Amino acid sequence: MKAKKVLFITQEIIPYVPETDMSLIGRHLPQAIQEKGREIRTFMPKWGNINERRNQLHEVIRLSGMNLIINDTDHPLIIKVASIQAARMQVYFIDNDDFFQHRLMAVDENGTEYNDNDERAIFYARGVLETVKKLRWCPDIIHCHGWMSSLAPFYIKTAYKEEPSFRDSKVVFSTYGDCLKKPLQENLAARVMLKGMEEKDLEALNEAKSYADLEKLAINYSDGVIANSEHVNQEIIEYAKNINRPILDYQPAETYADACDVFYDTVWNNAKL
Repeated sequence: MKAKKVLFITQEIIPYVPETDMSLIGRHLPQAIQEKGREIRTFMPKWGNINERRNQLHEVIRLSGMNLIINDTDHPLIIKVASIQAARMQVYFIDNDDFFQHRLMAVDENGTEYNDNDERAIFYARGVLETVKKLRWCPDIIHCHGWMSSLAPFYIKTAYKEEPSFRDSKVVFSTYGDCLKKPLQENLAARVMLKGMEEKDLEALNEAKSYADLEKLAINYSDGVIANSEHVNQEIIEYAKNINRPILDYQPAETYADACDVFYDTVWNNAKL
């Protein structure tokens, strides 16, 4: 069987942010997968360094307006969209005044990591999943890229597992070796907790102390893992091997999209056995 619909949850896409390995993949992989006949949706955060006018972002009113409660605080969810005409591809942006609008990516103007990057990741993951629900779209494969997406697999397999949009979805997590250095804030479970989570889920959250731990948590709740860098943290890959997750080893640019295309169906069909 072939997985027909692929959701990409990433943190960087050119031309919206500077060129990196991740932003190049964020731009070219969805296009390549779409050209192979699959239906796609692509999401990224609306970082404060994205020029909305130059990139022609506009708010999608029908998708915006929900409040997400994190740590007893309401945070309005704003959805914006832009098109990459050459790729015939739309990109959805998750925005919020507190977490994204006037702030850079992982670090501030002085190169210091934001203290609340974990809460930004919480908001981003929940924002994507709530938006996909509103779109009434049911992805077969959900491909998560990098630390910013690391809580999405957890949510998909816990609080959102009975949602029609995600009930049958299989999750692939790409690790880039981009883990942040600051420790996570305390009481992660209390900030992540949603209806539908079980005690064992919350215990796993409370054991996470670092962003490397968050990636391991993502792998726990994923159906496949991709090494997206030559410099990936081998501890993360060994962890995936130890819990018997299918792994796609690092691929050069010229074979990457084809390898992902095959891997999606491998994960989809293994999970169906």
